[in-house]
Amino acid sequence: MPDVVMPRLSDTMEEGVLSQWLKAEGDHIHRGDVLAEIETDKATMDLEAYDEGVLERLLVPEGATVPIGGPLAVIGTGSAADAAEPPTEPTPAASKNPQPTSPAEPAAAPPTLAAAEKSAASPVSPPSGGRVWTSPLARKIARDHGLDLATVTGTGPGGRIVRADVEAAIAAAKTTPETPRPAPAAAPHPAVDTEAEEIPLTAVRRVTAQRLTESATAPHFYLTSVVDAGWLIAFRAEINARLAAEGTKISVTDLLVRACAVTLRTHPQVNASWGGDKILQHRRIHVGVAVAVQDGLIVPVIRDADRKSLGEIAAEAHALTERARAGGLTPDEFRGSTFTISNLGMYGVDHFTAIINPPEAAILAVGAAREEPVLHDGELATRTTIKLTLSIDHRVLDGATAAEFLRDLKNTLEEPLHIVV
Repeated sequence: MPDVVMPRLSDTMEEGVLSQWLKAEGDHIHRGDVLAEIETDKATMDLEAYDEGVLERLLVPEGATVPIGGPLAVIGTGSAADAAEPPTEPTPAASKNPQPTSPAEPAAAPPTLAAAEKSAASPVSPPSGGRVWTSPLARKIARDHGLDLATVTGTGPGGRIVRADVEAAIAAAKTTPETPRPAPAAAPHPAVDTEAEEIPLTAVRRVTAQRLTESATAPHFYLTSVVDAGWLIAFRAEINARLAAEGTKISVTDLLVRACAVTLRTHPQVNASWGGDKILQHRRIHVGVAVAVQDGLIVPVIRDADRKSLGEIAAEAHALTERARAGGLTPDEFRGSTFTISNLGMYGVDHFTAIINPPEAAILAVGAAREEPVLHDGELATRTTIKLTLSIDHRVLDGATAAEFLRDLKNTLEEPLHIVV
């Protein structure tokens, strides 16, 4: 019978969380049917069926963390489901809830893949007399909270303890008074800091931390330029007035995506990434836009941005941002960028430096548009300015090469007709 296994849904994914089953045992399955929702390090995505038949067994409960390639369910013909199960023999210790056993496997042995496929989807207890079987994530969470796994009942295949079991035990411990234990000292044990709330890392936050830590090992340097954005703001207002009837609205970020893409065409050295023992100079220009989501940061990608019109970029960027915040991006929509933009201007941030999105060579940090006094033709005037800061991986680019790119990007933004021609 074909197995449904945990697929690799992103280039950084090592395990996934079975967030929700959308099909039940006994359902007839067609190719392409969505069986479940999988939470990865980037988003929540659909698990599709590649086989037809009857969904005979669900091997993991909702909330379980499963490594890539781990079994999730079994799809068969339906008629052989009962025959595939080994006979059940009740024992005195399990007469109320008999568990399937195999005469060829000792009771205390760890559950194998075959045993997991033969186990029912309902919770079972861990093998008595042996070690406690847990997922790596469940062990880490239990260790961080000082939880004894021997006190936890597993609901995973073969009684395996999964993340949901540990989190439930931690929550129960917070609401249930601890049983008094004899202690040599009369004074109660000092409580852990009660003014701090422990928040477990989500998959997105954990991978964001890993990748940014990786980026921090790259030798960064930074270049800042101040753009006279008066013409850019006026250009945006004129375009939006003309496109109002079509319902299209151009943002400053859309203009920046197009401007960066156009400038990268003439500076291909910047459209590059670090390859360990080589530099990869990309032939196509894919611009990533950093988007803040509830659990961290994600970078949807606008592919071939230099070949798309402003209207196409605006529509695609809006759709990608909405799907990113809803956790509905597909893997192709958040990987493969060759240059990234991080715009915090809408939050009133004047200036900041961004950490490079590895393995890219550079990232552009964009501040807010501000009215500032400037000296123009010997007279004091006010201008709308935007501060741009380019973070560069010195292993890939030198200062002069990066400065030339930033200079030409500044010129493009100050003469915005260059953005559309």
